[in-house]
Amino acid sequence: MRTAVASIWLSLGILAAQQPPATPALPAGVTVEQNIAYAEFPETKLDVFKPAGWRASGKPKHPGILVIHGGGWTGGVKESRVQAWVLPYLEKGFVVVNVEYRLAKAATAPAAVEDVLKAANWFTKNAKRLNVDRKRIAVTGDSAGGHLSLMVGLTSKQAKLGKPAKVAAVVNFYGITDVGDQLQGPNMRQYAVTWVPEQDGRFTLADRVSPKTYVRRGLPPVLTIHGDQDPTVPYEHGAKITKALRDAGNDAEMITIPGGKHGFPPDKMKEIYVQIFEFLSRRGVIQ
Repeated sequence: MRTAVASIWLSLGILAAQQPPATPALPAGVTVEQNIAYAEFPETKLDVFKPAGWRASGKPKHPGILVIHGGGWTGGVKESRVQAWVLPYLEKGFVVVNVEYRLAKAATAPAAVEDVLKAANWFTKNAKRLNVDRKRIAVTGDSAGGHLSLMVGLTSKQAKLGKPAKVAAVVNFYGITDVGDQLQGPNMRQYAVTWVPEQDGRFTLADRVSPKTYVRRGLPPVLTIHGDQDPTVPYEHGAKITKALRDAGNDAEMITIPGGKHGFPPDKMKEIYVQIFEFLSRRGVIQ
C-alpha cells in the first residue's frame, strides 16, 4: 500500500522519476569501479566510470564530471542516472564519478551538502590515479542533484559545511536555489520540509544550504537548464540565480526549455547535450 508521503511525492513526479531503471548495457570498452567509499557513512559511496580508450597515464589527460542524482534529498539512487547523465559524458571521453549521499531518512540538512563536497574533494585527490586533469573537473545534477551541484561549485569556507571544492564548471538541471522558498508559501514542497524539518533556526539553516547565499565574484562558470513550466522547482529559481551570478561578474548562462516540465524526454536531452558540450568546450573543460 502506498503511504501518504509517497503519494505526495508521486503527485509531484518525484517518486516515479526516481525509480531506478534496469541497468543499461555499458558501451564497449567502458569500465566501472563500483561502491567506492569516499566518507565514513554507509551511504557515502561512488562509482567511477572510465571511458573506452581510457589511459592510466600520459597526455592528454581526461576531463572529469561528478554526477549527483536528484530525488528531493529524500529519494533516488545513483544507478538511476547512468543512462541519461553518465553515458553522454563517457562518449565524450570523460571519467565520470557517480555519487550516492545521505538522504533525509539517514540524516537531514546539511548532511547531503557535506557529503557531496567530500565526494568532489575525493575526485580531485584521486585525479592523478584516474589520469584526470584536476583543472577540468565539472559537476552536474538534476533537481536536488542540481542544487547539490551548485553547492559544490559555490559553497565558501565561511559556510562551515566542509572543505570547499574546486570545479571547472557547474551544469545545473532545474536545481533548487532557494531552499527556504520551498519550506512555506505557494512553493512549499514536502521533500523540502522533510529535508529541513521544524527546528530552531530553520530558515537560517535553509539559507545556509541554499546556493543563492554564496553568490559572489570569482565563481566557476554555471550553466542552468530549466523548463519554464516546471511544476516542482519554479523556473524563477534558475532565472534568479543566473541573473545574480551575472550581476556579481560571473560567467553564467541559462537554457530555457519552452513548455518544459521537471525532466525532459530523451530527444530533448540529446539537443540539450549539444549545448552543454559547446558550453564546456568554450570553457576549456573539453579540449
